[in-house]
Amino acid sequence: MITISNVRDYFPHIKDGVIFFNNASTGPLSIPVIEEMNLYIKENSNSDIDGFRSFLSREKESKIMIAEMINTTTDRIAFVDNTSNGINYLAQGINWEKGDRILLNDLEFPANVYPFLNLKEAGVEVDFVKSKNGIVTADDLIEGIKPGTKLIAVSQVQFLTGYRINLEKLGDECKKRNIILLVDAIQSCGVINPDVKKMNIGFLSAGTQKWMLGLQGLGFIYLSEEVQKNLKQRFVGWKSVVNAWNILDYDLTLREEASRFQNGTISEIGIYAIYASLKLLNEIGFNNIEKTVLDNASYLTDRLLEIGLKPLLAGCRKENRSGIVACKIDNAQTLYDELLKENIHIAVREGYIRFSPNFYNNREDINKVIAELKKLV
Repeated sequence: MITISNVRDYFPHIKDGVIFFNNASTGPLSIPVIEEMNLYIKENSNSDIDGFRSFLSREKESKIMIAEMINTTTDRIAFVDNTSNGINYLAQGINWEKGDRILLNDLEFPANVYPFLNLKEAGVEVDFVKSKNGIVTADDLIEGIKPGTKLIAVSQVQFLTGYRINLEKLGDECKKRNIILLVDAIQSCGVINPDVKKMNIGFLSAGTQKWMLGLQGLGFIYLSEEVQKNLKQRFVGWKSVVNAWNILDYDLTLREEASRFQNGTISEIGIYAIYASLKLLNEIGFNNIEKTVLDNASYLTDRLLEIGLKPLLAGCRKENRSGIVACKIDNAQTLYDELLKENIHIAVREGYIRFSPNFYNNREDINKVIAELKKLV
């Protein structure tokens, strides 16, 4: 049985002496994922080249696990290729009218911005809430609502600073005002899982390559029945329709479930990978994962303060923290380069050094990182 206490045995990079604190960019592959990918390669090069039934079973099971992870049903989930394209399904599908408004903030990753800026030519207005000390709260967004605001798009966990917004509060307000709440969950799913029902999320998009420890090139969307009912499907393919295997009928009767947005072929190896990874995460337990990640981030924050660095969220309440710890520093790139020489992987973003340890990291890892940083600051 895989648990928090023995999980390090299942990540090859640890045995190679790599300290990986960059999960907010791309997560490392575990042994179960590698084995599942090797199985896919073997099947497709040897015994079961078509392998369609094996793929379908893994796709079905993966949707079940994702639905449980975010508290919904499988008919509300569709696989896509990435977060950006998932968001575009909503951005292009809403029946926009001149004067409609979208509310964003100035710390969003571009995947959650450009699809909406692209709507300006249709007469849609885009408003930005300005961050304060690297933070945008639910109250800030609520105060930014204007007459005509039709959609609020926000990340559950902010990619640069790690700030976790109060989605329940924001979702309640959106529901009262009949505003669609779109959530970019790529920095939260797998560790801090959103509850789409409790948070009144209308649409969610996430990739599988970060905290879910899957592959690049596969993501998923969630959309509520109400959002789907009012959404025009701008892009369709052969798998969008009810009778997809009646190939020459050309009957454009769309599926009722969210899978209508899976227009065609998706990444098969990506499905094999996320199937294995979700099984691993479920075996460890999401509550155990979240607690371990938040404990690691808290301990790292305290140690950084000891050596004179100032994590941005050091003064924030626990419920607004995540697995991301960021410090503004003048020589960020130099620190990154020097740490990389010691097999320590972090990230540099917009003048911040960003640490994002996961559940496979421990205090020994953190202490080693602090010891190397102490030589450099």
